[in-house]
Amino acid sequence: MATATAALFFFILLLVLPFPTRHHVAASEASASESAPNPFTARAAVIRYWNRKVPMSRPQPAFLLAKLSPLSAVDSATFSSLAAADPSALSTRLPALCAAARLLCSPAQANTYSATARKDDSSAFASYQNSNFSDYGTGASGGRSAFKHYSDDLNLPVDTFRRYSRDSTGHNDSFASYAPDGNVVTANFTSYGSSATGGAGNFASYDHESNVPDLKFTNYDADATGRRRSFSSYSDDTNAGDQSFAGYGKDGDGVPTSFTSYANNSNVIGSSFAGYGQGANGANDSFASYGFNGNVPENSFRSYGAGGNSGSERFSSYRDQSNVGDDSFASYAKGGGAATADFVNYGNSFNPGSDSFKGYGEGSAKHRVTFKSYAGDNTSFKGYAKSGVDFKSYRNSSVDPSSSSAGATASLLSLPRAAGKPSNRWLVEPGKFFREHDLRRGSVMPMPDIRDKMPPRSFLPRSIAGRIPFSPAEVRRIFGIPADTALGKAVGDTVAECERAPSLGETKRCATSAEDVIDFAVSVLGSDVVVRSTATTAGSNADVLIGRVSGANGGKVTRSVSCHQSLFPYLVYYCHSVPKVRVYEADILAVHSKQKINHGVAICHLDTSAWSPTHGAFVALGSAPGKIEVCHWIFQGDMTWTVAD
Repeated sequence: MATATAALFFFILLLVLPFPTRHHVAASEASASESAPNPFTARAAVIRYWNRKVPMSRPQPAFLLAKLSPLSAVDSATFSSLAAADPSALSTRLPALCAAARLLCSPAQANTYSATARKDDSSAFASYQNSNFSDYGTGASGGRSAFKHYSDDLNLPVDTFRRYSRDSTGHNDSFASYAPDGNVVTANFTSYGSSATGGAGNFASYDHESNVPDLKFTNYDADATGRRRSFSSYSDDTNAGDQSFAGYGKDGDGVPTSFTSYANNSNVIGSSFAGYGQGANGANDSFASYGFNGNVPENSFRSYGAGGNSGSERFSSYRDQSNVGDDSFASYAKGGGAATADFVNYGNSFNPGSDSFKGYGEGSAKHRVTFKSYAGDNTSFKGYAKSGVDFKSYRNSSVDPSSSSAGATASLLSLPRAAGKPSNRWLVEPGKFFREHDLRRGSVMPMPDIRDKMPPRSFLPRSIAGRIPFSPAEVRRIFGIPADTALGKAVGDTVAECERAPSLGETKRCATSAEDVIDFAVSVLGSDVVVRSTATTAGSNADVLIGRVSGANGGKVTRSVSCHQSLFPYLVYYCHSVPKVRVYEADILAVHSKQKINHGVAICHLDTSAWSPTHGAFVALGSAPGKIEVCHWIFQGDMTWTVAD
């Protein structure tokens, strides 16, 4: 019925529109597809909306047009009718909608490999993706499974391993180049290696340079005996994700695990270990170069080694050279027997983070816990063991030495930092922030990485997006997104950020359609507006030469609306008004040839008084809130609106 109504509506529109003459048809027939888009497409609707809302003959913004829905006239009418009748009906046509509208949707049902479907556990998988392994290698005796180029360079990989190598004996498995360069990565290992005896597993280059990983290991090596596990280069250089280990090595016997180069150079990675080594016998775990040079690493260890016997954990160069960071250890080695924990070079961050230890070593027998070069201001040792804990070179200026527990050594030494300026790339990425006087003709300056790291998507027509309830549960249901995936969590985060109360002096709106973006910009700035964005990514991560520079509104102090992408199945922009700024356009030239390679847009914030003192701009440039202006480029995919010149 809905489809019939749409067809009737389409027919009526054809009747009321004037038909072109034969002469006009002959003159324009060859170029009609390029110069006169079908008036019933979603793109044509936005163009008409722009002309109506911005009636000053301002050119249609190419940046915005490139992100419009590619839906044809028929598809636009069909899916709009479905959404109008019942948004849930979109689920029945989801694959067609995702393909036609260029959306970010969960992959099709994964291939399934089971114990009965594949007996040869020694086979190698050279290249595969989006697969589901159930009971794979269960009960295997000997042999080896090797996964190479696992889900490489995918936009939205979802991989599941259930009961992998469970109850196996002497079976080895390895994952080489696991999900590198992925965008929104979900990997789930459940009962992986549980109750296995002997054998070894290796993850090499695990999730390298992915964008938003969500990695889960549940009951990993639980109840295993003598099974060795190593993670090399684990989620290095990744951006803003989470990884969790639940029941890791729980009740195992002699299960050594090593993490080498764990989450190095990563940005806002959250790691959670629950029941790690809990009740295990003779566990031997080591974390080397853990969270090195990262930005705000978040680590949580719950019941770490609790109730274990003769376990040994070692953290070497833990969170060293990172920016801020937070660590929580709850029931750490609590109630264990003869446990050993060794932290070397702990918490030597550039900016202070937070550390929380609850039930630390409490109730343990014959344990030995050592912190060498502990560099955190920490007063959170609750339920602190009265003996068997040793701090060497403990730099904590906020603690009175007399308050230390009996038997514990806490030497409050002032440890000098390494000479020279910190080199943490998250703090001082060259060119990320600069001063207004740096943006002048002839200036050579570093250009940061301005690439758009979001997966490609388009706006939905307002007639569809406006009908979809903006709630995590409804969006996940309509688009078939499991909540416990990277994309499912991103949907929840986006809605939460959109529903957050505005900051002091901020006016904000989350725009779910191109029309919404135009509406917000016009409501703040008036109808005579222009939108700008940096043209390309040329010059990223290199020194560039600044050519001609011009200021919007003659370089006067103005007001702007900045819009930033959010991670969602379709394009959603977080738009907010920013007062007291100057916006500049600049030709970007190659340093040696002096040829133009890009056209950049930069915004300078003149009032930074409300910014945090630890904001990266002040770390990179010096000074403090309210004392300097701070400028930055408009990155690819983002945009800024101002009143037209």
